[in-house]
Amino acid sequence: MKPDIHPNYNAVVFQDLSSDFAFLTKSTMSSKETIKWEDGSEYPLIKVDISSHSHPFYTGKQKSLDVGGRVDKFRRRYAGSVKE
Repeated sequence: MKPDIHPNYNAVVFQDLSSDFAFLTKSTMSSKETIKWEDGSEYPLIKVDISSHSHPFYTGKQKSLDVGGRVDKFRRRYAGSVKE
């Protein structure tokens, strides 16, 4: 690899603001804010609005809504012409 063209890849802490969940990982992101982690070291802190800990898809709380019966309306309209 060419020197001095890639961003620094360091350990950072991502904190989910909606659930107060935090995890340590590596990233090219940086921050002026720091947090003291469980191992006693300080790492840059990246605050995120949502993560896998609070996102409805990952928590199993996601609801799929069929507003106005669109799927049924589609099936009725194209029932004879759609081959499965």
